[in-house]
Amino acid sequence: MFIVKAMITISITEQRCTLFEGDTLKFEADVSTALNGVGEQKDSGCTPRGLHTIRACIGANQPENTVFVGRRPTGEIYTAELGAQFPERDWILTRILWLSGLELGRNRLANVDTMQRYIYIHGCPDSLPMGEPLSHGCIRMHNKDLLTLFDLVKPGTRVHIHE
Repeated sequence: MFIVKAMITISITEQRCTLFEGDTLKFEADVSTALNGVGEQKDSGCTPRGLHTIRACIGANQPENTVFVGRRPTGEIYTAELGAQFPERDWILTRILWLSGLELGRNRLANVDTMQRYIYIHGCPDSLPMGEPLSHGCIRMHNKDLLTLFDLVKPGTRVHIHE
């Protein structure tokens, strides 16, 4: 079931994701935003602030822990052994909510374009901590939380990322 007129908020300070429909809280979970902090510049490794929309919901019907590269499933399923084999990989797992900025000059177009920076809300190994900034710019979630959120939203859902 999709929520109409929903808004996801990502609090950088609290490292928390919430989904509201009007004044009703529908979902909340801890997240991990960028280790480099907030910022909109291309190649900064920072999490962009401001108002965004979900441009695409990727990975429906894929198994939990599906590994994505370039927004495509690789055929791999993440395991601790696979993680140990490739310790430097930035794992994008289970589902992808690809964000697009809505504020010209802040997070849309030129060197600040969230979509061109490939900023996602995505799954990560469940062994990684939530509630602290550790990502390369995206918003990481544990896989079960992401599966729940994915089923509640659709392209066009607004996302507000704030400090």
